[in-house]
Amino acid sequence: MLKAIQNLGCSSSGWLLWKTRTSTSTSTSTSGGFSFISVSTRPFSYSSSSSSSSTRAARTNNCSFSACKTPSFRRFRARSESSPDAASASSSSPVALQSSSSGNVRKISFCQWCGGPTKHEIPSGEEKMRAICTVCGKIAYQNPKMVVGCLIEHDNKVLLCKRKIQPSYGLWTLPAGYMEIGESAAEGAIRETWEEANAEVEVLSPFAQLDIPLIGQTYIIFLAKLKKPQFSPGPESSECQLFALNDIPFNSLAFSSMFVTLNLYIEDVKAGKPKFHYGTIKKRPGTSPSDIHAFTLDYHLQS
Repeated sequence: MLKAIQNLGCSSSGWLLWKTRTSTSTSTSTSGGFSFISVSTRPFSYSSSSSSSSTRAARTNNCSFSACKTPSFRRFRARSESSPDAASASSSSPVALQSSSSGNVRKISFCQWCGGPTKHEIPSGEEKMRAICTVCGKIAYQNPKMVVGCLIEHDNKVLLCKRKIQPSYGLWTLPAGYMEIGESAAEGAIRETWEEANAEVEVLSPFAQLDIPLIGQTYIIFLAKLKKPQFSPGPESSECQLFALNDIPFNSLAFSSMFVTLNLYIEDVKAGKPKFHYGTIKKRPGTSPSDIHAFTLDYHLQS
């Protein structure tokens, strides 16, 4: 049940990324620690404020992410500790992935445990402002939410649902929603697909993780197939429909995450090889959830 704005976040410890924005490359290095993966450094950008309508239409109709095409992963060894000098490192050197935005943090005025008033300050040993109860002393932490869903393949088509709730009422999306306590990501994706499309599916493989730090959400999208060729709108959908890849309504998608996911899928289909994708969707502050073009896709990994 996706009733709030979408977004993703990721951990900053251990991921070493090339920050250069002038070329696309991968790198292999060895040091103490554990294995991680090198990354594209040329972000895909799509901003409605900086693109002409004809350019946007061409990009949409061609479904091309040419700016974020990258070589396959190469493994490298990376230290799990982040250097205190990382912030001042050269833009062409590997540095620990840092949060690109403080995100939208909700102000908490009262303690969720005892109801007492809170004060806002940085706790000892921490770096971020927190809401601390002035009565019981407990600290309220705000963490990203996990959104899970399915990209369902059937007869060379994909299943989309038209939303019957806000945000993005009347726009198309993959069946997806918030993961519940007590279920795995795959179980949540299967449940959401049933709730939104009355479709029984089998998860085939993970397809994409997309982080949106600004709004504190992470999307995990799985490739899936229908167990039975039956589906119909659930309570939060007004329509459900299978779309051929050339007919996907890119101008009427609900969220940037759906725009990115479907474009990456089409690129994989054209290449004849499915991949797993990771990326950070950097939304332009102040834009609405349905402004799906106001973003850049940074740190795009693919395996």
